[in-house]
Amino acid sequence: MADTLKQRPGPMRLIDASKYPLPVAAKLSILHRVSGVVMFVLLPFVIWMFDTSLSSEVSFEAFTSVLSSPLAKLVVLGLIWAYLHHFCAGVRHLWMDATHSVTKEQGRSSAVVSFAVSLLLTVALAAKLFGLF
Repeated sequence: MADTLKQRPGPMRLIDASKYPLPVAAKLSILHRVSGVVMFVLLPFVIWMFDTSLSSEVSFEAFTSVLSSPLAKLVVLGLIWAYLHHFCAGVRHLWMDATHSVTKEQGRSSAVVSFAVSLLLTVALAAKLFGLF
């Protein structure tokens, strides 16, 4: 028994995670969680927007004046991105569960498509939000 104790390996070393880049599917999964947290944190803001926009004409005018500031538009843009990304990544997960597509290449290609769709929709809605069309 004393011999086995002497053969134990040395102290554990921490792994430098920056040497191992994450695949696209892992980045999508992390951002899926981040977008869920963003939507949860901004839920009081969404409830306020909904309540203020529907209460009366006066409150709707106050609502539109608040949303005309660039900071409020950036917060709304963050909420738009979070919703669209979370939705697209969620559809991807449902599709993978339904079709049993679990290969690396299918996961990578579906992650790229999910990123592309959510970013294109976010850019289109950002252009609308900032009055480009």
